[in-house]
Amino acid sequence: MGKPALERQLADNEVKAVGRMIRTSQYKLNLVAGLIRGKKVDQAINDLTFSRRRIANDVLKVLRSAVANAENNHNLDVDELVVAQAWTGKNLVLKRFHARGRGRGAGILKPFSEVTIVLREQKPEEKEDKKAKAKAKKSGKGGNGKQRQRQPKKEQA
Repeated sequence: MGKPALERQLADNEVKAVGRMIRTSQYKLNLVAGLIRGKKVDQAINDLTFSRRRIANDVLKVLRSAVANAENNHNLDVDELVVAQAWTGKNLVLKRFHARGRGRGAGILKPFSEVTIVLREQKPEEKEDKKAKAKAKKSGKGGNGKQRQRQPKKEQA
């Protein structure tokens, strides 16, 4: 008798992949993760493929893993997938030292990071709803819908 299975934390139309022990700082990794946030999967793959950053290949591996999880484990449509979330975190830090003059030493930190990518299947009707909301928001030009009225200038005596 084993442990009962954990409940799924993501929605039925979402899938996740995690890349651990990526040899870079989390700040550099977050720049690459920011490239793909909110984009369709095929566009994100193109961006990572032609990115000049070294770490983009590792993020691309994780993205492809998430796509494979969506297709094989959850039967989601690959053409409708969008990168819903992409975040980074710290992992192991190797501490080394560099010998300096007069018997001193200087510390060197070699950080590792991890990246998590969540993909969401977005149906065409959901896209239309978002476009309608965005259009309504743009036309309002204000936070709560009230228009600001301009006050006439006071004349100086």
